[in-house]
Amino acid sequence: MRHAVRSSRLVLLCLLILSPLFAATAHAGSERQLVAAINDYRAHPQRCDRRPAQRLAPLALKSNLLLPNGYRYGGGMREALKSSGYSAVSVRTIRLVGAQDAEEAFDMLQGRYCGALLDGQYADIGISRARSEWQVVLAQPLLDSRMGDPRATSKTLLTEVNAARARPRMCGRQRFAAARPLSWNAALGAAAQGHSKAMAYGNYFAHQDPDGDMPADRARAAGYRGRQIGENIAAGQGSPSKAMAGWLASPGHCANLMNPMFTQVGAAFATDTRSSEGVYWTMLFGAP
Repeated sequence: MRHAVRSSRLVLLCLLILSPLFAATAHAGSERQLVAAINDYRAHPQRCDRRPAQRLAPLALKSNLLLPNGYRYGGGMREALKSSGYSAVSVRTIRLVGAQDAEEAFDMLQGRYCGALLDGQYADIGISRARSEWQVVLAQPLLDSRMGDPRATSKTLLTEVNAARARPRMCGRQRFAAARPLSWNAALGAAAQGHSKAMAYGNYFAHQDPDGDMPADRARAAGYRGRQIGENIAAGQGSPSKAMAGWLASPGHCANLMNPMFTQVGAAFATDTRSSEGVYWTMLFGAP
């Protein structure tokens, strides 16, 4: 089946003679046509590899999800994409040769890579083209698409930690009763944000920072005057719920979350695509 994607070969041929700028614009248009055809197919899928296909969300076209200059197929794609500012959990690259327009490129993809087009793990796509050679990159981003607002993420972390404290649980072999909800503390939040940024930008993962400061030092520097401090950190989780799940599965981190002594909390995350883990989380607990 050939999807209805308008061919622009004649326009490309004419404008190529007149101006390379117009040619680049036309190529960009054909790339967008290919994305539109792929997303229409994901919205109205047919059977693929003898398996029933389910309706999928559209892929988002990302300008930084392109093969870096000098990249050669054969591995290390996630590391290579970091130089473009994209952190991925998983990546699939597809090379098409001989497609003269978006319609032919889509036919090749549907015929040879149906499973990849209908893989629900992918949310983003990058497409580049040089004449009849197309490069398609499908990726699952590290960060959840809803994490654009740090304040909303902090609110989610507060909601989730209080939901965890609302019922009894075992942290390893230690039993904890349900604990009172924590209140948000701006100073603890600032200290958590500072440590998350330091880990992301400095590409390290530790409670002690390069200056030798520990959680209590950072909390005091941010203006917190409480008598007790606890800290949970995490790295590589793409959403608040994943960070919380990791902490609850770890006896020591779980014990901090459930400790009835703590009454206040501040939490934050920071990202740097050049770092080893991409995203870093800090949650600071306090007792005034």
